[in-house]
Amino acid sequence: MKTHVAPRRDFHGLEQRRKQAGRLFAAGRLILSEVARRLKVSRQSVSRWYVQWKRVGTSGLHGAGRAGRMPKLSLDDLQRVDRALRQGARAHGFGTDLWTLPRVAAVIEQQTGVKYHPGHVWKILGAMDWSLQRPAKRARQRDEEKVQLWLKQRWPAVKKTLAAGKPGSTSKTRVASRNVLPSAGRGPRKGKPQS
Repeated sequence: MKTHVAPRRDFHGLEQRRKQAGRLFAAGRLILSEVARRLKVSRQSVSRWYVQWKRVGTSGLHGAGRAGRMPKLSLDDLQRVDRALRQGARAHGFGTDLWTLPRVAAVIEQQTGVKYHPGHVWKILGAMDWSLQRPAKRARQRDEEKVQLWLKQRWPAVKKTLAAGKPGSTSKTRVASRNVLPSAGRGPRKGKPQS
């Protein structure tokens, strides 16, 4: 299951717009509100850009290159975690080969030294293209030979008796129940006056 990722911002386009504002500032012919109208941005943004341009110059209008906090795990870290998870849970000392979010969080911390809340681990697994897998529920004492015998011999008989009660069946009990007339000894319904 792939997680939804919001479309990325055009950081290059945003930087080009700020540089264009810098060129308009350098020309000195326009007031800040006119620069805002031409670039179709707010006056507050142009005012911030102008202060930065006055203080540092055009280099102050360069972008940071990305939005938000830097990820704690690098691409190499994620690949190392992926390899560790593919070894199976038993290889990491767990009793069963079932991965749970707390177990994955423990492996991430062991492999990278970065501690995550188990609830956040789901987002990391989604980014790594891992999906939810539910194990098949089977009884421990299950005997496959007895199951196959039941499916071949007993199930067809059970299926026939279930089909007999369905509408359109030719069951004698079903046909007989349709032919029974209502009893004549019934009295009037409750709540209705007799005439």
